[in-house]
Amino acid sequence: MIRDKSAKNPAKNPAKDAPKKQAAKKAAPAKAAETPAAKTSAVPAPKVAAGKKGIIAIAPPSFRRERALIKRGVWPVAGCDEAGRGPLAGPVVAAAVILDPDRIPRGIDDSKRLTAEEREKLFDKICATAQVSVAVASPARIDRDNILRASLWALKRAVVALPEAPRHVFVDGRDRLDTECDCEAVIGGDGIVLSIAAASIVAKVTRDRLMCALAQDCPGYGFEQHKGYAVPEHLDALDRLGPSIHHRSFFAPVAAARAKHMPWTVEPGRDLFSVTEVEVQVDAAVEIDASANL
Repeated sequence: MIRDKSAKNPAKNPAKDAPKKQAAKKAAPAKAAETPAAKTSAVPAPKVAAGKKGIIAIAPPSFRRERALIKRGVWPVAGCDEAGRGPLAGPVVAAAVILDPDRIPRGIDDSKRLTAEEREKLFDKICATAQVSVAVASPARIDRDNILRASLWALKRAVVALPEAPRHVFVDGRDRLDTECDCEAVIGGDGIVLSIAAASIVAKVTRDRLMCALAQDCPGYGFEQHKGYAVPEHLDALDRLGPSIHHRSFFAPVAAARAKHMPWTVEPGRDLFSVTEVEVQVDAAVEIDASANL
C-alpha cells in the first residue's frame, strides 16, 4: 500500500495552500499601491527642473551662522568676498556686508548662480538695507604683491571700511584675514553663509561695472563682454594688440604678449649655470710659504 506523504504534512498540501496563495496575491497589489503614497507623504521628493534629469536642487546659503552668533551676543557680523582673481586684466574687487537681520532681501545666493539681471536687482536691495563697503586692488598692486596678497589686502580694507566695526567676520576661502575682530574662513562660503553671498554679489557687480568703464578707455579688448577673463576672444585681442595698462603683467598670456609687442621691456633671465672667469693677480714679490698653515 502506497501512502500519500503530502497528506500527513499540512504545510505541503496543495489543496489547503491554494486559498492562502490566492488571498496573498489579492492583497499584494493593494499593498504595492499603498507603499509609494506612504513614502511620498513621509519624504518629499527633491525638486528637479522640468525637462532635466539627474539634477539635484542645491540649497541656497542661510543666515544660520550669523543668527547663532547673535544669540551669543556677538554683533555686528560681516561677510566678505572678492571678485576678479582669475582674469588677465582689471582690478580685484573686495566687498564686506553686514546684513540687517530684520530686512534681508530675498533671493540672495552665490553670485555665480545668478544671472546678471538678478545680481543687479539684488545689488540695489543689499545696498539699500545693509551696511556695505568696497575695496579695490589695482593691477599695479597685483603685479607688485601677487594675486593672493592683493586679494587679502583688499578684503581687509573692505572690512575696515565698514560703517560699523564688526565683531566677527566670515570670509570666503581658506585664508583668514588679519583683522582686530574674530575672523572665520569658510571654504565655499559664498554658497553657505548668507553674508558672504551678499558680499559676492556686491563685489561681482562692482567689478563688472568697472570693467565696462575700462572698455571705454581701452576699446578693442572686449572688456565689457568677458570682463577680462582669458576667453578666446580676449586672448586673440591680446595677441593682436598687445597688453594695455590694465593688464596684469606677470600672468602668462600677458607676459607672452608683452614679449611679442614690447620685447625691450622684457628683462633677460639670469643663467644660474653660467661660469664667470675671475682673474686673480698675485704679486711676484710676495713669497707664500705653503707650509705656514699646516
